[in-house]
Amino acid sequence: MAWFHKSKEIAAKPESPKKEDIWIQCPSCKAHIYKDEWEKNLKVCDRCHFHERLTWKERVDVLLDAGTFVELNAKVSWNDPLKFSDSKGPYAEKAVENCEKTGMKESVATGAGKINGIKVAIAIMDFRFMGGSLASGTGEKILQTALYAIRHKLPYIILSASGGARMHEGIISLMQMPKTCAALAQLREANLPYISIMTDPTTGGVSASFAMVGDIHIAEPRSLIGFAGRRVIEETIKQKLPEDFQTAEYLVDHGFVDMIVHRKDMKDMLSKILKYAGCR
Repeated sequence: MAWFHKSKEIAAKPESPKKEDIWIQCPSCKAHIYKDEWEKNLKVCDRCHFHERLTWKERVDVLLDAGTFVELNAKVSWNDPLKFSDSKGPYAEKAVENCEKTGMKESVATGAGKINGIKVAIAIMDFRFMGGSLASGTGEKILQTALYAIRHKLPYIILSASGGARMHEGIISLMQMPKTCAALAQLREANLPYISIMTDPTTGGVSASFAMVGDIHIAEPRSLIGFAGRRVIEETIKQKLPEDFQTAEYLVDHGFVDMIVHRKDMKDMLSKILKYAGCR
């Protein structure tokens, strides 16, 4: 016979919320932040000002007027010209997995919308899709959106977030570097502004092409921006690099980036630049 009997009439106490459901730990300073506060602050740590990576849809919500975004080139997707496969499996399988995981068909989403009433063409890279890598589909979407901007006489904004060119597509991927730059050159010939926004990270072939040919270069605070990795450079030049090397702050000091803008201020800053450029 049991020593104690719990009355069935006593209602069970409701489970208290799990710690992970109400707290977020900042990936940088490790501070614990209320989840609601984290979301309200646009996923920016109010202690160290670390800017967490956003999905392309979150970027749309932050930058564009509500209900104005219209997606373009939605059917353009990845390609597998080399039938590439490595020790981890076929590229095609990885691409399909990424499509299912992210709901995207490529590493960039493109479209048109309004920023404080000013219509713009926009491309937003999403690091979740194969590290935001630059591939044939990525380049094609950026090109087609540039041509759309030219046809409709719109300013063009690209938000970069990439680890570089997608090795799975070989030379086809590398060809997207001159392809995108050629499209942006046509935009410049049409006297239309191109604003490049570099987020964490913007590296490799993206930093060596369309991310660095803007009329205005903007970066989010503490973003990693560069071409080759720190270790590769140090081993090549046989020198120790500064601690802040390849940060947004370092690039501003050395003239590669025009300004660093906090996420909460980005929309208003873009609005001011576009108005100054005569966009209405």
